Amino acid sequence: MRRSALVTQSVQNLSRIGDRRTPRGSSWLGGVAARYGLLIAWAIVAVIFSVLPGTSATFPTVNNLATIFGSQAVVAILTLALVVPLAASDYDLSVAFVLTLSSMLVAVLNVNQHWPILAAMAVALAAGVFVGIINAAVILFFRIDSLIVTLGSGTFIGGIVLLISNTNTISGVSPSLVRWVIINRFLGIPLEFYYALAIGAAMWYAFVFLPIGTKLLFVGRGRSVARLSGINVERIRLGGFIVSGLISALAGIVYAGTTGGADPTSGSLLLLPAFAAAFLGATSIYPGRFNPIGALAAVYFLVTGITGFQLLGAQSYVQDLFYGGALVIAVALSQLARGRQALEAGKG
Repeated sequence: MRRSALVTQSVQNLSRIGDRRTPRGSSWLGGVAARYGLLIAWAIVAVIFSVLPGTSATFPTVNNLATIFGSQAVVAILTLALVVPLAASDYDLSVAFVLTLSSMLVAVLNVNQHWPILAAMAVALAAGVFVGIINAAVILFFRIDSLIVTLGSGTFIGGIVLLISNTNTISGVSPSLVRWVIINRFLGIPLEFYYALAIGAAMWYAFVFLPIGTKLLFVGRGRSVARLSGINVERIRLGGFIVSGLISALAGIVYAGTTGGADPTSGSLLLLPAFAAAFLGATSIYPGRFNPIGALAAVYFLVTGITGFQLLGAQSYVQDLFYGGALVIAVALSQLARGRQALEAGKG
């Protein structure tokens, strides 16, 4: 009886945490600010840079907006790859290295080995899934912290990339991939942006409307209680790492199409922006929860600010300031939101 009562109470608490309505006892305005504060801040930043004397002539132009949305598609997809394991309270530091491996496999197989581009892409996706399986197997079988395992596997993958590329940048990827990533456009924005939106929309649907989304959230909130409720925690975590590897490999393919090739070291530079956006996104839309819509909003909020300051003449260091500062602030705000939601659930 005690176990049944514990499970029932936990399910009720989880439902309250995931409730999309304004929390009880808080004002309507406060609820809007908590859920949509990031979107409001993004709009304010865009308006400011659109009217400032130093940027008003260049920032609100169609070309600049297309650059903002198109140039961050790879980071957006990589951020979405992080969201899935993070929702289950796992860290996957290998995502950027999987991206690099995927792009390099596409380049090596297509350019050096003359494979058809679709076959090269299939191998890259399979490699991403394989890395996800290996990560999960080591973490779950040996019960090692995901942070340590994925850091090690990511470093190992980085060595493999240097080996198969001979530490060289490879260019000349099939024009058909480049065409369907950055050349073809819709509403003036490269198609890669819409790929990121499509992945985010699919993840949002799964998180909100499918049982797997509730199970993932439940596992992230408390694995012991999730087990008591009959959820196969290990299977959920395994699936999270596999999906993370798959989406990271997709990001690598988009990266290869964006640059027309592959660089053996550049993927690691995207890890900090992706983590910053994932945690910042957890403070919006569904505060206290890692969610794809908030993550996408965070990606473009950050790049909007960075682009505006660069148009004002700021040096490249502004990017590091934004991403580093955003990560620290976002983690703090995310923890505060989680604590507040747990308190609300406890009062319920």
